[in-house]
Amino acid sequence: METATFQFKNNQWSVSRFPELDSPQTLIHIFASPKFINNPEPIDELCKHYPNSKIIGCSTAGEIAGEFIYDNSISVSVTRFKHTTIEITSTEISSAEESFTAGQKIVSALEKNNLKHIFVLSDGLNVNGTALTDGLNSMKMKEVIVTGGLAGDGSEFKRTWVIYQGKILRKTIVAIGLYGDKIKVGHASQGGWSIFGPERVITRSQDNILFELDGKPALALYKEYLGDKISGLPATGLLFPLAIRSTERDSKQLVRTILAIDEKNQSLIFAGNMPNGYLAQLMRANFDRLITASSDAGQLASQHIDNKKNLQGSVLAIAISCVGRRLLLGERTDEETQATLETLPSGTHQLGFYSYGELSPYTQENNCDLHNQTMTMTIYHEE
Repeated sequence: METATFQFKNNQWSVSRFPELDSPQTLIHIFASPKFINNPEPIDELCKHYPNSKIIGCSTAGEIAGEFIYDNSISVSVTRFKHTTIEITSTEISSAEESFTAGQKIVSALEKNNLKHIFVLSDGLNVNGTALTDGLNSMKMKEVIVTGGLAGDGSEFKRTWVIYQGKILRKTIVAIGLYGDKIKVGHASQGGWSIFGPERVITRSQDNILFELDGKPALALYKEYLGDKISGLPATGLLFPLAIRSTERDSKQLVRTILAIDEKNQSLIFAGNMPNGYLAQLMRANFDRLITASSDAGQLASQHIDNKKNLQGSVLAIAISCVGRRLLLGERTDEETQATLETLPSGTHQLGFYSYGELSPYTQENNCDLHNQTMTMTIYHEE
């Protein structure tokens, strides 16, 4: 496994020539500022240099390159595997109602012998992330790790897109499958948010739309907590996500963040489902805990690839963090990407993006879940 990472920033590439790693067993990740939908020339130039490679990517709310975070740039990784084969697929999604079926289509296209990992990049606005992961999990593939994220659009929430074999596509989900006995995949997802206020019951909802908490209009109740930040909705809703769980005995808490609001119906639209009868509780940021959680994510992901201090060859880490974390951390955001990199094997290539949702198993489970407001890590190493 050979890996190279580089960037396009300030209207030029950070390398004088692209690494000569093109092959059918080469995987390219491209994480790009949303503005490049109107200026695709750098992406076109890159993809023409790698005609035989498998290429996926998406728009972001910030591009991660090493320990740093950028805007108006493109972060790229080029990885040529020696023993691992790659398949790539895509499916269109015209509305969130098609999310479950889209997940099934992705898995059906990639399900073959020796499948070890699926990495998914999805449109960030026209999808129900919970239904998508339900579709991805529906095939019950044992020992197949599914990770990925939802494309971003800064803090605008207007237009997201993905890249499939060099083409920029909207309302589309793309995915790659990695096959073989030599590929090792590490994964982890950690939050670090603090819970506050009473735990309330979701008394009326439909899929990812929340109408009532404890029988009261959800938007009105939410505004009570936001105070002077009301005018900035839905973006300011990222500062106060909800933690949900099925019962008081359920230790599995998933975080849900707001994508939009509906003043007429006094409802909140989330990136994932808000099931009736679930318990929901507000969360707020603790800066130090957010950064510590990022460090924990790096450590946990590294544990999946044994003897990390003695690894031979390249290690690639894909860091996907939520846009809400970036808005909160502000000038301290670099601290969380520094924290992940410090816990990874020496010489690891790290890149990634700020997202509208993260896809990863919860702790050590195999089933994939939608997460919000987390740092989610995927690590690749080929023995």
